[in-house]
Amino acid sequence: MSAVAAKYDEMKSLDVQVLAMSTDSRFVHKMWQEDELSKMVPGGVPFPMLTDSGGRIGSVYGVYDEDAGVDIRGRFIIDPDGVIQAMEVLTPPVGRNVAELIRQVKAFQHVRKTGEATPSGWQPGKVTLKPGPALVGKVWEVWKPDMAF
Repeated sequence: MSAVAAKYDEMKSLDVQVLAMSTDSRFVHKMWQEDELSKMVPGGVPFPMLTDSGGRIGSVYGVYDEDAGVDIRGRFIIDPDGVIQAMEVLTPPVGRNVAELIRQVKAFQHVRKTGEATPSGWQPGKVTLKPGPALVGKVWEVWKPDMAF
């Protein structure tokens, strides 16, 4: 959460609404905010931290671990129509990559705006693909694997 908080201004500039959710109570969130997060990011986490007691929301999104009674780490990109465009679920020992989250948001926004496809590793200003019959069998002419890195 602190890494997302550090990039929150960039997320807002992309018109992204950020929400954090866990099965922890609002009191635990308050303690996290005051005792941990505010020490990593000035002012702490600037976006809402929501409580999913009982894991009802986590169950809908497939991240609730019923045996442990917790939501496991998940990240969801939901478009303006309410459709999940991407999701990433990791076990607790591995953190998520905020730079990749931002790259994906930009890619989904570009696709939504233009109808073009963004190949692996796409960054704004880089080669896109125009889906259609003319592209079939010719992707290799406009995109190379080393462009993903």
